[in-house]
Amino acid sequence: MEETKVVDVQALINAHRFSRYQWLVFAMCFVIVLMDGFDTAAIGFIAPSLVGEWHLSKAALAPVLSAALFGLACGAVLSGPLADRWGRRGVLIAAVLIFGLACLVSGYARDLTELTALRFVTGVGLGAAMPNAVTLMSEFCPNGRRATIVNLMFCGFPLGAAFGGFLAAWIVPQFGWRTVLHFGGAVPMLLTVMLVLALPESMQYMVSKKKPVERIRKVLARIAPQAASAESFVMREGVAREAGAGGARVVLSRSYIFGSMMLWLCYFMGLVIFYGLINWMPVLLRDAGLTPQRAALVSALFPLGGAGAVLCGLLMDRFNPNGVVAAAYAFGAVSVCAIGQAIGNVGLLVCAVFVAGVLVNTAQASMPALAAAFYPTSGRGTGVAWMLGVGRFGGIAGSFLVAELSRQQMSFSGIFTVVAMAGAASCIALLLKQVASRRVVPEVADKLPLAH
Repeated sequence: MEETKVVDVQALINAHRFSRYQWLVFAMCFVIVLMDGFDTAAIGFIAPSLVGEWHLSKAALAPVLSAALFGLACGAVLSGPLADRWGRRGVLIAAVLIFGLACLVSGYARDLTELTALRFVTGVGLGAAMPNAVTLMSEFCPNGRRATIVNLMFCGFPLGAAFGGFLAAWIVPQFGWRTVLHFGGAVPMLLTVMLVLALPESMQYMVSKKKPVERIRKVLARIAPQAASAESFVMREGVAREAGAGGARVVLSRSYIFGSMMLWLCYFMGLVIFYGLINWMPVLLRDAGLTPQRAALVSALFPLGGAGAVLCGLLMDRFNPNGVVAAAYAFGAVSVCAIGQAIGNVGLLVCAVFVAGVLVNTAQASMPALAAAFYPTSGRGTGVAWMLGVGRFGGIAGSFLVAELSRQQMSFSGIFTVVAMAGAASCIALLLKQVASRRVVPEVADKLPLAH
């Protein structure tokens, strides 16, 4: 076989400009992540309305605020191994369909018990969608731009959450809180149709699973036309020494276990901050004297700050990515503390919330790209999904933490100081991962071809 007929998939992607087809994949994944953010945060923005309509105490909201997070953890943990075994595309489409349908039905819940159950099902779909969108997108990216592009895609999550706040502030007084959930379900249902028609499977996955060469050629030729004449495709990357090793066996191997644990700890602590604030900030601000509408608008600035992940991605592609993200967590912890000191001045409060959102959400949005680059193809789906899944328990912890601090009548500033400590823990975890990675001798064979 002529050498020109054998194509290294990643090398060709690296050498070719980012094509219109790759931008199409990006757009579909971006909208998935956007609606993931919207549906995840929606419950926090309608919480004040639930308190009024169903005559609930703040503590009674904890189960419904956390139900989706339990589902998110389950969906992520289960979907990673499924994606590494059966493919990213099918799992991703099923996940979007599940969370869209469940969110739509949530708008018809008659009581807190029904809403809690439906939010759990919604969370299962959301938890499966996010890691597979990240994994699929990362495998369509050139190595030198992966962090930038994946972070840009992940910006959809905080933007979707922020949009939920702005929409809730306008639509709830006009049409009621149920309309927010109806919107959050209808859009993913329509998106599912587009995904079935246009979303491709990962080429790296197809090569690693020895799928028919025609399928790989059809996708790769839309990125680089010269691939249309290829007769065989290979990947050259570090792979597990043990034949057939993949998924959980890679993530938990000696070479990856410590780094995996630090990624889990970091993402866990980051979500303590994110969900602790996104779920409770509207209620806390209202209790501190702001009107419900102003509390929703100010709170919406926090997830909006995630757009800074694009700059972080550029820095990660040029400098040490662990150090870049660790610095964002460290400064984010300081800025969260500042929110608690600014409640007497609305102008300062707005600035503090926005800056905290930029730093915390930038760091958190950069974690999937960090994880995707850390694992090989054979374990990438599981590695990214398990980080997101284990981290979701941080969101659960954050929601219950703020609920308990509020029940104990801790001061507004005290609550934000406690929550900010999680940012410092995330920073330390990434620094430890960086130090340990310099000492570990990888259990991989460098540049072994996976021929098809």
